[in-house]
Amino acid sequence: MGTVFSFDVRGGEAEAVRIALDEAIASLHRVNEVFSTYRDDSQVSRLVRGELTVEECDPEVAEVLDLGAEAEQVSDGWFSMRYQGRLDPTGIVKGWAAERAARLIAAVGVSGVSVNGGGDVQLLGVPGPERPWRVGVSDPLRPGGLAAVVSAAGADELAVATSGTAERGTHIVDPRTGRSAVTDLVAVTVVAPRLTWADCWATAAFAMGSREGLAWLESLPDVEALLITAGDEVRCTGGLAGRLG
Repeated sequence: MGTVFSFDVRGGEAEAVRIALDEAIASLHRVNEVFSTYRDDSQVSRLVRGELTVEECDPEVAEVLDLGAEAEQVSDGWFSMRYQGRLDPTGIVKGWAAERAARLIAAVGVSGVSVNGGGDVQLLGVPGPERPWRVGVSDPLRPGGLAAVVSAAGADELAVATSGTAERGTHIVDPRTGRSAVTDLVAVTVVAPRLTWADCWATAAFAMGSREGLAWLESLPDVEALLITAGDEVRCTGGLAGRLG
């Protein structure tokens, strides 16, 4: 998926954790093989060319396409699984894959797990007694600095996802024009229970711009967000303060 994944696992029986980690890592490689739009032999590439039907693909393909269709509906089309007129589910795959890997490891009875996929993080459980997971949000205008620290205190599951231009430039597409999204934003960080959705909502809100994006994020249940503009303005949803610390 063109990025680095890291795992932080706390508690659990050592051998069971090792096996679960191996399975989680294998699942990420398999996701890349199935969904990559850069591999001519991937199932998604073959699906686009009409060589396969959805029913002939792995069941995960239909699952991801259904989730992507839901994201498109909730975002009124600001999140899209199409690029240059072709099916491209990569905007949802990374968050979904990281969340799935975290849940696979959590299922073996660990006390806590954190899976970080290119800076987007799924947190489950706790790292220790009376200790919540904490995630630093990079400041896009001050390399090496932090814009905020998100705490998972009181939450059994929490995800933090950021979309912006600091790391990869203008890679986010405005689905209404098909061109790079040009807005007043440099970064949108979304905090939600599931990384699948946090990643989608951050991308959609970035394409909307700060005013419309913030209003839309405020309307979503169990979602908080931090938006940073090119003019160094910080805007956030009403409940975000309760997640900082």
